[in-house]
Amino acid sequence: MRADRLIQALLLLQARARITAAELAAELEVSVPTARRDLAALATSGVPVYPSRGRGGGWRLVGGARTDLTGLTEGELVSLLIGLSQDAGAEPERVTAVRKLVRAAPAPFRASAERVAGATMRDVAWGAVRDPAEAQTVGHLQRAIAAGRRVYLRYTGARAQSSSEVVPLVVGSRGSHWYLLGAPVSDDSGAADAERLRTYRVDRIESLEVLPLRGSAPDGFDAQHEWQRMVERVEDLRGTVRATVRVLPWAVRPLCAHFAAHARILEADADAAGRTLVEVRAHRIDALAEQLSGWANVVEVEGPQEVRRALRDLGRRLVAQYDD
Repeated sequence: MRADRLIQALLLLQARARITAAELAAELEVSVPTARRDLAALATSGVPVYPSRGRGGGWRLVGGARTDLTGLTEGELVSLLIGLSQDAGAEPERVTAVRKLVRAAPAPFRASAERVAGATMRDVAWGAVRDPAEAQTVGHLQRAIAAGRRVYLRYTGARAQSSSEVVPLVVGSRGSHWYLLGAPVSDDSGAADAERLRTYRVDRIESLEVLPLRGSAPDGFDAQHEWQRMVERVEDLRGTVRATVRVLPWAVRPLCAHFAAHARILEADADAAGRTLVEVRAHRIDALAEQLSGWANVVEVEGPQEVRRALRDLGRRLVAQYDD
């Protein structure tokens, strides 16, 4: 909802010489403090808006641009899109706001706006709250996408460090992290080679430089499709180890919510003790055991034996560490 309000606030600013926080609050049907925060968020995003105090004061756009989005430079428009695309607000409202902004963009800037909007994915959660440091790197990648440029990055993967010159094609968040889908160029045209598409976790990018070299998506590239392929591939890797567990009735829903896509109910009918049979998955035996250890009071692991042994070993290590 907030992302949609920011667009409405911007359009109101462009339609009037000035607007006060109280007037904006009445227009948007929010509180005055909320209206002030929205105006400050616009200024932080790079929109040329500033407050003036005293009689006749209020918020104004620099230069008095009051007709459409032509009062924004290309860089300011891209900054606002980046802020909206990284907004943690409700997904439908955020998407609507981004679409409105792209449609309202001046023709010379529309291609850049469309590249940012089309290449940014916000998906269902895998985990915890995002690291703000990642958002800054994502912003650089989004600006490179807007400008149609390549990037040079130093990256620490699971096994080794590498350096790459790639065309950034998709950035997306999945729970606690942002991810980049990028590929090297295929020829002198600067088009990316989709056959060499690679996934990078943004928090593992040690340094990033936007290059003056052209870099674009290949013809027919479907950002949404490639993002879904990446998600499915990673989900498969994360769920290669399986265990069946008996869960107390009141804990079935929170357990399934914790494991999300990696949990499914095998038997809806409870056993004689009132427990439900559930399958849970993780990418490694020790990772699955560590997660299940937090549910020890409400879950009994039936199998496999490897997971039961991992839980037993984990328990012994905890006893040894904390035994007085």
